[in-house]
Amino acid sequence: MPPLSDRTRLISSATRRGKGRRPVNPPLERASTMLSDSLGSMLDPTSGPIYGLDGLSAASALKAALADLEGADHAFLAPSGLAAVTIPLLALLRPGDEVVASDAIYGPSRRFITRYLGARGVTSRFHPADASTETIVGMLSSRTRVLLMESPASLTFEMADAPALAHACRDRGVISILDNTWAAGLAFRALEHGVDVSLQALTKYASGHSDVLMGSIVTRDPTIANALADVIEDMGWHVSPDDAWLALRGLRTLPLRYAEQARSALTVAEWLQQRPEVTTVLYPPLPGSPSHAVWRRDFTGAASLMGVVLKEDAAFAERLLDALTLFGLGYSWGGFESLATFESPQLAFRQHPPMLQGALIRLHIGLEDPADLIADIEQALARAAD
Repeated sequence: MPPLSDRTRLISSATRRGKGRRPVNPPLERASTMLSDSLGSMLDPTSGPIYGLDGLSAASALKAALADLEGADHAFLAPSGLAAVTIPLLALLRPGDEVVASDAIYGPSRRFITRYLGARGVTSRFHPADASTETIVGMLSSRTRVLLMESPASLTFEMADAPALAHACRDRGVISILDNTWAAGLAFRALEHGVDVSLQALTKYASGHSDVLMGSIVTRDPTIANALADVIEDMGWHVSPDDAWLALRGLRTLPLRYAEQARSALTVAEWLQQRPEVTTVLYPPLPGSPSHAVWRRDFTGAASLMGVVLKEDAAFAERLLDALTLFGLGYSWGGFESLATFESPQLAFRQHPPMLQGALIRLHIGLEDPADLIADIEQALARAAD
């Protein structure tokens, strides 16, 4: 029998036989105290969780599914996507170390590096989002302990050559970490490409319904895994059983939602690219995109998140967003609903801001009919121009 596809594997873990009569989904257990039949079993870690912080049935099943999805030996849950970024940085960096990252990483990740870690003796350097692999590798010094990648980058969607960077890091004793949220751990196999740590915000595509805050961290390296486990234990970070159950339920349908939303996103992106009000559509799957070649080589799919550079200024962007009727105005992405945000102000935090002709908005394409979404954008563009 050939290897199972992702969409089959994510469901087959729920239907495998040999477990007796049971529900399809694991039972939802809410507990802090776990009882044992004897002192011997109470002290035996192989008997199961000894306290609610250890994670009960839903959390265990979710971690197993994520490890299987990303080809990892160790999987951890975090209470948010941001926590999934901060945990490995706390686990792996010490005073005197340096972290190198893209100038375009997720804003709260950058804030944590510069404000929290900076106050504790960890230095940081940020390379231009469109820097070449050679430029990035040239920034790695004897003090560099971690290279934090995000590909595509936040807001402007530049793509790094993650496989080449991961191997260069390994040659230099630098730990490579990739925020793999855009690929949902599905469209890019970070660990197979040599990345040491892959993380994602399960808040986005994995849960898929905009009602869960959670992150995940996976690795194959046992030393890194022990360091991650120590930080999670020391900080007392915990994922509620209800949230773990919801994220697991969403994960089962991830491949179908991800693929369908990507198809719609490409349709919308191609239409936007032809509009006279638009300068550039920042979406790696779009042919002609500066990052298209890297995306096509390494990725098996795409998120439905893109940047749109308008020819007009912020006032036009505000009128456009206010005129949309099918797009919610709200942060996050990866849920079933389409969203729109105004992103130009965030570019001011970068050391190397991109030279864009006009205002930058971000669109997340949900599961609505793309024809309806296009019609909504079209009428909003007309109203914004009045």
